[in-house]
Amino acid sequence: MAETPLDAAHRAMEAAPDDDAARLRFFDRLAGAELLLLLAAEAEGDAVMPEVFEVEGASFVLAFDTEERLSAFTGRISPYAALSGRAMAAMLAGKGLGLALNPEVAASAFLMPPEAVAWLAETLMARPSEDEARPSRLSPPAGLPEVLLTALDAKLASAQGLARHAWLAAVTYEDGREGHLLGFVDAVPGAEPGLARAAGEALTFSGVEAGELDVAFFLASDPVTARLARVGLRFDLPQPEAAPGPAAPGTDPDRPPRLR
Repeated sequence: MAETPLDAAHRAMEAAPDDDAARLRFFDRLAGAELLLLLAAEAEGDAVMPEVFEVEGASFVLAFDTEERLSAFTGRISPYAALSGRAMAAMLAGKGLGLALNPEVAASAFLMPPEAVAWLAETLMARPSEDEARPSRLSPPAGLPEVLLTALDAKLASAQGLARHAWLAAVTYEDGREGHLLGFVDAVPGAEPGLARAAGEALTFSGVEAGELDVAFFLASDPVTARLARVGLRFDLPQPEAAPGPAAPGTDPDRPPRLR
């Protein structure tokens, strides 16, 4: 079977067991991946009943990152639910269930115990704090590690259609505080919390210690947008070719499926 992005992230983590950044990148990839949760019965609405297996005294549900791998494991046509990794973590957290990824069918086979699932769900649920500050000076971004820029680029590439683009710049505020600002331009109304969360996850899972990144939202007509365009690093967000259809169960991290 062809290698998947999760395979590559798992291989990098296994090759550097003492590298926290590689481990965090794997969990970031897991959170953003579409996973196929093996079910004991067909889903009923937004309620699912997963198959549960006991491994060394702990209970695990089984998930695969391709249909071929799920079929290779079960050897038959089996019911499943397609969920994002983040929705699956939110669904399992607090239920005493771990996650078995690609068991027996891929080199990326990985057992994630219940406490690790709870940690991932808690990390993904973190909400950015809100504050009001006026930038007095903007300048080109400086001193940011390449791993953070790469993480931001990958995160924003998955935020299709939620904004036109974003600018990253160094900022000095009127109160003298300095930092870096990621300014989204023409964000879709209601998408602001998700975009802010995505930027926060890029920072968290990049492994940058004591990092901080401010997020703001502007219209293309705002004067500060022109200032950002003169000095900032631009990130383009993919634009949808057609209007999206109804969201499938498990695609909204704030409304994961229910266990039954």
